[in-house]
Amino acid sequence: MRLSGFFVTGTDTAVGKTTVVAVLARALRARGLRVLAAKPVESGNGDDAARIAAAAGHAPVCRYRFAAPVAPGVAAEQAGLTIDFDLLAADLSAAWQRERAQLALVEGAGGLLCPLGGRRTMADLAAHLGLPLLVVARAGLGTINHTLLTVAEAERRGLAVAGIVLSQVTPEHTPDQPSNPHWIARLTSQALLGTLRHGEPTPPEPLLQLAAQAVVQQEQIFADHPA
Repeated sequence: MRLSGFFVTGTDTAVGKTTVVAVLARALRARGLRVLAAKPVESGNGDDAARIAAAAGHAPVCRYRFAAPVAPGVAAEQAGLTIDFDLLAADLSAAWQRERAQLALVEGAGGLLCPLGGRRTMADLAAHLGLPLLVVARAGLGTINHTLLTVAEAERRGLAVAGIVLSQVTPEHTPDQPSNPHWIARLTSQALLGTLRHGEPTPPEPLLQLAAQAVVQQEQIFADHPA
């Protein structure tokens, strides 16, 4: 079964992907929608998979967990394991059907080129799952360069980009924050979906609208082509 939703990637690690997914999942649930929020691969003894699953109201969906605080692919090779993309896709499909989900939010680890073993990266997993990217970028200093590089690599690989959301991961503001959205919009053709402020319990309205519209489109496809 093909999922409908987004593969949530970051411009770096610790840019707020998990917070964005959790906030968006809660907001969609409040609208009465059923959301699958999964993090198939996790490393560093984190609890991201559990956090987003709790926000979506279901059990965690995470096939590979590694204690080592390194990229999942690095940890997998250290453990003598190969991350199986087909197995991840099967897990997500099973969870999608089990939860009767209307939208999937699949969170990657680290950035788009985070290693997953061999020469594979998160970009390869996103392509395997066939989900458009939702790019989460830090709101502060350095984000213009990191965001443009991430988008350029996604476009080079032919990956669809649904949009970019900025995330303020700390209460502190940097002088560049007010102008960053303008420059990102000027230098990329991708949609800017707003900024999730630090501690804000609701997602930016453009992001919420994008997710809600994806649900509507999926339901229309199902209505036109029932299983």
